[in-house]
Amino acid sequence: MSISKTIVLKNRVFRFERPLVMAIINITPDSFFDGSRAYSEDDILRKVDSAVNQGADIIDIGGYSTRPNAEFVNEDEESNRVCFALDVIRKRYVDIPISIDTFRAAVASRAVLEYGADIINDISGGAIDLNMFGTVAKLNVPYILMHTRGTPQTMMQMTDYNDIVADILKYFADKIERLRLLGFGSDIILDLGFGFAKTTEQNYRLLANQKVFECFGLPILSGVSRKSMINRVLDTAPKDALNGTTVANTLALLNGADILRVHDVREAVEAIKIVEYYEKSQR
Repeated sequence: MSISKTIVLKNRVFRFERPLVMAIINITPDSFFDGSRAYSEDDILRKVDSAVNQGADIIDIGGYSTRPNAEFVNEDEESNRVCFALDVIRKRYVDIPISIDTFRAAVASRAVLEYGADIINDISGGAIDLNMFGTVAKLNVPYILMHTRGTPQTMMQMTDYNDIVADILKYFADKIERLRLLGFGSDIILDLGFGFAKTTEQNYRLLANQKVFECFGLPILSGVSRKSMINRVLDTAPKDALNGTTVANTLALLNGADILRVHDVREAVEAIKIVEYYEKSQR
């Protein structure tokens, strides 16, 4: 964690004097953890109210499950799902930053321009929709650049690397250069893509080497919440993975995470407080 890193959200400068918590809310029927799903206006507001009251800094809205082998969702359906949620949330929460989890440029553009989304969270790093980088450059809002390969339907067949840490360092260097050459002047947040085109062993190697990616001087988002990298080690299901998630989030924080993307806000906030106190005691 580095306090020199900053991002601008809602005209406020976030300096990462402490890590931020991003709360996951999925407007989908098939996300891998059913506790993150919301369908109606009441469901959405109940989940957002709970996340905000527990200390969430950012709300992340997704309308297309990107779990391995997820079902295909057409662009109109995805767009309508996330924009409905944005409309509902903005009526109650004007100022909280909202991230849109999409790999489609048109969905991102509509969400930002018509419904006031603040961040684009693209699991594909601009690789699925080739219009995404150009759209991001025009919108000029913070962009979460994630590493993956293939699509949600094919990614788990694409886990061969020469050296996973070196390969992903090169991936980020190339993508960041492309964005800057397109004139993108806003903030980039890096996401190593835990669970995406990676084996369990590869996920933990990346987690142990997460601080290496501080070389870019950009905030690092860690999204390990209730994922298979936890469930395979513990032989459990996502619904029973809260304790494992807290342990994994703690490891992420100790290895340089600036943002935790989570299903369980209170526990993430508590992990941050414990790690902060622990690190302070070492000074």
